[in-house]
Amino acid sequence: IGPNGAGKSSLINVISGVYRPDRGHVRLDGARYAQVPTHRLAHLGVARTFQNLALFKGLSVLDNVASGLAYRTRSNFAGQILGIGRARREQQEQRGRADQVLEFLHLTDVRDRLAGTLPYGLQKRAELARALVAEPRLLLLDEPMAGMTAGEKSEMAAYVRAARDRFATTVVLIEHDVGVVMGLSDRIAVLDYGRKIADGTPDEVRNDQRVIDAYLGVASDNEDGAGI
Repeated sequence: IGPNGAGKSSLINVISGVYRPDRGHVRLDGARYAQVPTHRLAHLGVARTFQNLALFKGLSVLDNVASGLAYRTRSNFAGQILGIGRARREQQEQRGRADQVLEFLHLTDVRDRLAGTLPYGLQKRAELARALVAEPRLLLLDEPMAGMTAGEKSEMAAYVRAARDRFATTVVLIEHDVGVVMGLSDRIAVLDYGRKIADGTPDEVRNDQRVIDAYLGVASDNEDGAGI
């Protein structure tokens, strides 16, 4: 969490290889990267969602979710066009896996609808399904509840918690609704102007004076940020 402009999405973009950090590195499963290779992200067990919906609106929900397994495709282009041999088996396997995740997220009823025709809340859930279909070890969620009603946020929070438990995945969540974050998270890190000013349990963060000051816009007594 953190105020607008704190660097939350930038951090996610560094972890997922969209941005290259000026210094430092990212370490994933023991491997160290100056910049995470985006083309290998899925192979590294990392998946993400975006602030703005990134669905293929002209494809069905099923095909959108199955696209999260495209990196596993081994058949050649001709086989995919003709739908024969290995390509057919891969497609069946991918769609079968996608159907399982759609059922888990209660999206089966809309599996054949074009993604662009769904209500906003269901589109956000479909994007979560696409991220989950490969059972990532690390799931990066960039404001998955932005623009949702209170009821939709509650549902999405329950799905995120259930996904963590079912797939044993580590979830890094960015969210502006502090109440949702406090109720959902095991640990919370707070950013302010690109610096981490707090890191701890929800209770520890809730009562941290630096966090309170950051959200209320109170200037720090130490302009150099010592002790942060």
